[in-house]
Amino acid sequence: MFNSNYKDHFSADVNSLETPCYLVSEKKLLENMEIMDKVMERTGCKILLAQKAFSMYSTYPLLEKHLCGTTASGIFEARLGREEFNGEVHVFNPAYRQAEMEELVTICDHIVFNSFSQWKKYRSLVKNCGRKISCGIRCNPEYSEIETDIYNPCFTGSRLGTTLENFEEDELEGIDGLHFHTMCEQGAEVLARTVPHIEEKFGKYLYDMKWINLGGGHHITKSGYNIDLLCETVTYLKEKYDIQVYLEPGEAAALNAGWLVTEVLETSKNGIDIAITDTSAACHMPDVLEMPYRPEVIGAGMPNEKAYTYRLGGPTCLAGDIIGDYSFDQPLSAGDRLVFCDMAIYSMCKNNTFNGMPLPSIYLEKLDGKVELVKRFGYEDFKSRL
Repeated sequence: MFNSNYKDHFSADVNSLETPCYLVSEKKLLENMEIMDKVMERTGCKILLAQKAFSMYSTYPLLEKHLCGTTASGIFEARLGREEFNGEVHVFNPAYRQAEMEELVTICDHIVFNSFSQWKKYRSLVKNCGRKISCGIRCNPEYSEIETDIYNPCFTGSRLGTTLENFEEDELEGIDGLHFHTMCEQGAEVLARTVPHIEEKFGKYLYDMKWINLGGGHHITKSGYNIDLLCETVTYLKEKYDIQVYLEPGEAAALNAGWLVTEVLETSKNGIDIAITDTSAACHMPDVLEMPYRPEVIGAGMPNEKAYTYRLGGPTCLAGDIIGDYSFDQPLSAGDRLVFCDMAIYSMCKNNTFNGMPLPSIYLEKLDGKVELVKRFGYEDFKSRL
């Protein structure tokens, strides 16, 4: 049993896919890229792919035709961006290790430092590396509208970014730009309200900079996003400070472009109806437990919205490996296929093999509608980690 309305999302026959698996659509990725193209055309800004959210490099040949490069949080992401994506490579890390920095200066085009002490520690290495590298300082404007502290880089006591109190204006020689990351899954209205706080604290330094990076968290490709306001805000900064503006969204690149297909293994009852699937919240979509959030299931509703409500849980020994409660038009039974939405972002990058769970296979639906198996994981992928 599977509701046929999945055809509104993708063309692949879910019953032909081995489960659990991620399915990513080139068509949906291209739709997101076309939106970003328009933003860059209207504003002259540069948009980068934040690989922490989406690093399925088999899609990079498509993405690199539109985006200007990649951002990395460390040496491995930086290497991936350099090896697989034809574009700029940017990196930020709260604190770099010496050995990492010695390699990063051979890879990266932009290096952002979290503090002036980090900048002073490594600026000679950057200067003498034999390559032109543009360096920046990440700043904390001490303003953010993110309500969940784990995702708020500006909450009290944050380790991310230099506050105005700790900003060393006498150490700016060699610094080309300022980096700000204050948002998470938010609209242009939030950015517009944040810019005055950036200007109040750091605006006077922007006149001497070559670029400003407004970080990620911009939900540019989400339905209803105010593209006009984004463009107005970016253009304002560009023209006022005569500066190159960078954006580095992660989710927006692959938003709604991927799904996680699972099979029901067993149903039971313990006060409520329970369905055990071959996909695990803890292993295959950890944000369900970390954030938490409730992913949409195609054809399903909220609890008790439809005739049959089930608690979906994973196959691990973790008692809390619960995906959530969903209702269906028909009873579930072993062998049924379910599809979780918006699983290309973060889930693929953060999954794990806790309890010896196999990682989901990865399929790519090409622009011509053909589906290809990109990666199948096995025992060695689990064993080799340990």
